[in-house]
Amino acid sequence: MAQRVTVALEDDLDGGPADETVRFGVGTTEYEIDLNEKNAAKLRKRLAPYVEHARKVGRGQPRRAARTGASRQHSADVRAWALGQGITISDRGRIPASVAAQYEAASGSH
Repeated sequence: MAQRVTVALEDDLDGGPADETVRFGVGTTEYEIDLNEKNAAKLRKRLAPYVEHARKVGRGQPRRAARTGASRQHSADVRAWALGQGITISDRGRIPASVAAQYEAASGSH
């Protein structure tokens, strides 16, 4: 037995049938509103002066690059060197910049 599902959009302003879902953002919040053709045109007309002077931005924040095996090995080398020097640092997390600088100076690597 087959089923047919119909989705009918309702205009969020006037309760009548809607023709489209309009997406927009203000600040850091994204919004969606279902509107008929007339109300969607009104919204776009009211936003037009702002859109004309605005800059487009990309989607979301850029992702950090994944850690590589080489960067993990480098961290392990710094931690082992620090331990040998009597410098106490945690087994996990960020290595203090001062310790990293001492390691670089001692090992002659950059």
